[in-house]
Formats: sequence, C-alpha cells, structure tokens
Amino acid sequence: MKTKLDYYRIFYETALHQSFSKAAKHLYISQSAISQCIHQLEADLNAVLFVRSRRGVALTKEGELLFQKVESAMQAISQGETLLARLHHLDSGSLTIAAGDTITSHYLLPYLEQFHATYPEIRIEMANSYSHQMLQLVKEGKAELAFVNMPISDDELCIEPCFEIHDIFVCSPKHALKRSYSWKDIAQEPLILLEDNSSSRHYLNKQFKDRGITLEPQIEIAAHDLLIRFASIDLGVSCVIEEFSRESIDRGLVLPMKLEPPMPPRSLGCAYLRNTPLSLASETFLNLIRRK
Repeated sequence: MKTKLDYYRIFYETALHQSFSKAAKHLYISQSAISQCIHQLEADLNAVLFVRSRRGVALTKEGELLFQKVESAMQAISQGETLLARLHHLDSGSLTIAAGDTITSHYLLPYLEQFHATYPEIRIEMANSYSHQMLQLVKEGKAELAFVNMPISDDELCIEPCFEIHDIFVCSPKHALKRSYSWKDIAQEPLILLEDNSSSRHYLNKQFKDRGITLEPQIEIAAHDLLIRFASIDLGVSCVIEEFSRESIDRGLVLPMKLEPPMPPRSLGCAYLRNTPLSLASETFLNLIRRK
C-alpha cells in the first residue's frame, strides 16, 4: 500500500505534466496506478483536485492551493538530496577540530593545508583549549575531532594514537651542561614548566611522583614555544616535546639534557565520540593522518 508521501509525489508530477500518462511515464508506473492514487488522495482529502478532459487534466482551485504547498515540500526534499550528494563528494559542509596552539602549529598544520587544498569548499573551524576541555567540546557536539596529549581516557570517546612524542629537558648553551642527569638532578634545576592544568604537566608530574620526586618549578607558563624561548635566554631548564623543538635544537638555541633513564614516550591522540559515526569530512581528515 502506498504511503501519503507517494500520493503527494504522484499528485505533484501529475500537476506538473497536466497528464496522467506523462506522469506515469516519468515515474515509471502505470497510468492506472496514477489514476488510482489520485482518486485515493481526493477521497482522503475530501476534495476534487483535477478536472479531467480529453486533452489531459487541470488543477481545480483546491488543487492549486494544495499544489503550492506540495511544490515547496518537493523542492525542499530535492534540495536536501542535493545537499547530501554534495556532502558525499565533500563539495560543501564544515569540519570542526579542537586542538591547542602547539599541536596545531607543530603537527596539524600540514594536514590542514593538504585537506583544504583538496576540499576547498569544506569550511574548517578550530576550537582551542586545554585537553580536558577539548574532550568536553566533542562530547557536547561542538567539535568532531579533538587532538590531545596522551595518556588520557574517557569511556564516551575513542582516543586514537596518532603520533609518538618524547619529553626532554633543554637548557641554554650558557647553562653548565653535565654529561647526564638523574631524575633527582633534574628536579633540583631551576625548572620552567607548563601550567599545572595541562595534560602534559600532569604526565610529567606523575612520572616524577612515581619515583618519589616532587617537581617545584620556578616558572610556569601556558605556551610550549615560550618554554623554548625562556630556556634559550638561560632563565632555567624547560621540559619540552622533542619533536616540536627540533628546529631550535638543530640551530643550537637550546641544548638537550641527557636524562638517565629517559622518560617513556607517549602519543598525541585524536578523540571522537565512540557511538556516533564520524562525518565524511572528519573521517577523510583523520584518514590523512592515519596514512602517515
């Protein structure tokens, strides 16, 4: 049995073509099926919608009133189908990513550039905050992907490792550099660390606490790049991500301090909702990263 939506689509096509036979041909159904559906719709609405003649059919006043509303609905459905088709081919839409400045500038930027060059019609939006707040943005539907420092866990989210990183300590070339440092040696240096509410700082604190050592930094700052700058002018010893500091190390602006044993590596991760399918845009962006 046909649904009401089918009745209205048949009514719409019949009114457009002013002919049962032409509507039947366009819809790939029989002319008798068209006639039966129109009769049923007229009965359901208790209204005569068409005047029949040898030359075809014409809308009654009641039919014209209904056609105005049905035409708007059919156009809206068509626009929706077109929009979905465009989204499927990534010709429109948006992608919202949550990530801090450091991860964005030192890791995500090449991927963002590649994605935008390939899919210029997709609008990229960025949200910036601390890791735990970025995870909340994903859970609230305000971001599709969040790139965060691991380890971190949340039962509502999948957190997929993307890139291995190493935490190291660096100092100015003016700093008296020893051949190697124990963990206690490092803790006694004038430390410059990220603020205590960052996931990287939590990780660092835990690593030292597991060895019975409490870190008491002289300076706490919010930006990773400032860790490099402060260390380079000999304000103290900074803990930085080696992969994000490679240029400054290679230029001799800061020197790595050999920690024995070194801190274990960790990863940057991409977080997304566990039980909600990713949009095509976010899946495509994540696949760029997965292929590297």
